[in-house]
Amino acid sequence: MRDLLYSEHQPSEPDPVRRAQNAMARHHLPKRFYTDVSTAGSEGGFAILLDGRGARTPGRNRLALPTRAAAECLVAEWRAHADGIDPARMHATRIANTAIDSFDGRIGEIQRDIAAYAASDLVCYRASEPEGLVAAQNLHWNPVLDWAHDALGARFILAEGIVHQAQPEPALISVEAAASRITQPIALAAMHVMTTMSGSCLIAMMAGAGALSGEEAWRTSTVDEEWNASLWGWDEDALRRHAKRREEFLAAHALYRAIA
Repeated sequence: MRDLLYSEHQPSEPDPVRRAQNAMARHHLPKRFYTDVSTAGSEGGFAILLDGRGARTPGRNRLALPTRAAAECLVAEWRAHADGIDPARMHATRIANTAIDSFDGRIGEIQRDIAAYAASDLVCYRASEPEGLVAAQNLHWNPVLDWAHDALGARFILAEGIVHQAQPEPALISVEAAASRITQPIALAAMHVMTTMSGSCLIAMMAGAGALSGEEAWRTSTVDEEWNASLWGWDEDALRRHAKRREEFLAAHALYRAIA
């Protein structure tokens, strides 16, 4: 499925306007300007090297990661481009760039933004019907709440529908404490991406702790979307968006786990 969605050559594309847009996008991608990509330990972490020279962020800071495993996440993205460089596919690189260029002095702000999701976390808002959706939410979301209770000491209250349910203050404080322990900027940026994409800091934290794989976390965060698709099917644009979001979520998860 991924090859179908992301192939640079799709002769079956029925829309001639979209075919032209795709061709134009490929034509305007920046050309690959390097031959070799590697990483090397240096002061402050593991630098990304392009033809032996240190890569820089858009803010002209040194692109370096705190662990070799995290650096290899970026190396894989830079190596994946045969001709044109597609920044939209370089999710881990973008996360690292954002953290390096923008997080100085903002760690507390980002931690609080992550923790704020606990006040209206996705897994706390349940459908009352149909029965199949209720069962799917229980199957995927109840274990997240169990993990939050066991790992964070946080107990949450469920609600039906979209009417806001105030959560116990001790639970919110526990999540804030957990978020405050993520201090490495790139790891924090990756956790922020997982949280905002899933709508759940609890799913993101559970995945960050290794209690869910990246794929499991993604499926857990898209229960409603998958349920609707099982009834009505995917249209082509929705399926493409879903696949691209999945790719970004998995990249964020892999980067976080490579640092944690």
